[in-house]
Amino acid sequence: MPDDKPRLLDLFCCQGAASEGYRRAGFGVVVGVDINPQPRYPFGFWQRDAVKFLKRFGRHFDAVHASPPCQRYSKAQRIRGREHPDLIGPTRDVLRELGVPYVIENVEDARPELIDPVTLCGASFGLHTYRHRLFESNVTLEVPEHTPHLVKTVKMGRALSPGDFYHAVGNFSNVEYIRQDMGVPWMTRDGIRECIPPCFTEYIGRQLLEALEGQRAA
Repeated sequence: MPDDKPRLLDLFCCQGAASEGYRRAGFGVVVGVDINPQPRYPFGFWQRDAVKFLKRFGRHFDAVHASPPCQRYSKAQRIRGREHPDLIGPTRDVLRELGVPYVIENVEDARPELIDPVTLCGASFGLHTYRHRLFESNVTLEVPEHTPHLVKTVKMGRALSPGDFYHAVGNFSNVEYIRQDMGVPWMTRDGIRECIPPCFTEYIGRQLLEALEGQRAA
């Protein structure tokens, strides 16, 4: 890690919520890759095929985060008969060849495709949304105690007021409240629908950095 500035590669980065969490954790350089243009991405960005980019440039990074598109694992997509490529397996294959600390994130319906994932919940971090996300890693990840779901979320389509618990999916209301609650003030409604709250990756990023320090000390 030259100049004590560890470099993290964020694959399938979308508008960069996960990347922001890793920046907060202490990664000095964060670079995002996505097949689609991401003008709101707040760090260095490459519009490329993520797996191909990883094969070619992954060795230049100290750690890698990947969030393959979740549509393949969505019940709604299966009901509609839509086919989406499996990108978790191909991404993992390249990450294993590289041998760097990595995280693969996805939705709960992708659990069968992930290896020993841990679950993070927004309520455990003080958010007003549960938004469970799964994280597979080749680093042993500690997770906070799962806060019980004691508060009902406002039904989709209903008006939201500050303090309400919400589902940030579909055409949700009060975008500004959700931006502030999640800590993603630069993001659009489209970006928020699928984003990982930065507090999740800040928490995981600190553990990746500890693993990197352990490797340096070995």
